[in-house]
Amino acid sequence: MEEIKSSTRVFLLAAVIMLVILLTGPLGYKFGFIDLMPTLVSLLVALMGSVLVFIGAFVFVFLANKKKLVKNRNMLLLSMALSLLPMIVMGPQITRTVSVPPIHDITTDTENPPEFYEIVKHRVHAANDLAYGSEQLPARELAAMQLAAYPNVKPLETGLAIEEAVSRAESVLKSQGLDIVSVDPEAGLVEATATTFWFGFKDDLVVRVTGTEGGSRIDVRSISRVGQSDIGVNARRIEKFLAAF
Repeated sequence: MEEIKSSTRVFLLAAVIMLVILLTGPLGYKFGFIDLMPTLVSLLVALMGSVLVFIGAFVFVFLANKKKLVKNRNMLLLSMALSLLPMIVMGPQITRTVSVPPIHDITTDTENPPEFYEIVKHRVHAANDLAYGSEQLPARELAAMQLAAYPNVKPLETGLAIEEAVSRAESVLKSQGLDIVSVDPEAGLVEATATTFWFGFKDDLVVRVTGTEGGSRIDVRSISRVGQSDIGVNARRIEKFLAAF
């Protein structure tokens, strides 16, 4: 009986610790206290630790019931509930990671990707450069991976004039929470930056508007500053923008 009582306290404490690790790791990176790799390791620790807590508490719930230790049973159920939180948070992330290609540069025009100008100044210390493709992943292979994974990321034809389309693009990006970096109606360009809440990751986006016989064509490019894989974030951002436009 004493073993069950002491184990109950251990499981509850462990569940709380895993939850704290889950929250403090990303926030530590966001505010510059922890590097990215230790942060990612801390998330894995929180996830695996929570799985162990859940399994262990699940077993001890039956033991507590058998001994009619209602208080301990309730504490174990609380431990299980707390340990579920890291799994609920991390589960979808892991699923997306394995379901999308490991790329972080997405564009509606893979043959002639929109270029960044003003944002270059803000990416001095970025781990990823702005070149489309690399030695490890040539542009043609990158384009093929994107087209296979995100077939809905494609240019948008509109009846708006270039200046009107630029103004609308700026308004849509603002409404979606991006920080506008530069607007150039003459060049048909809008540059903006998106910052994630949890990690504080920054992704840069450019909208290029070119004239057509019927109005204008909208092309978009979104690229992460760090990380090999964006787990589909850039593609979803572009699709969301085009749908709102």
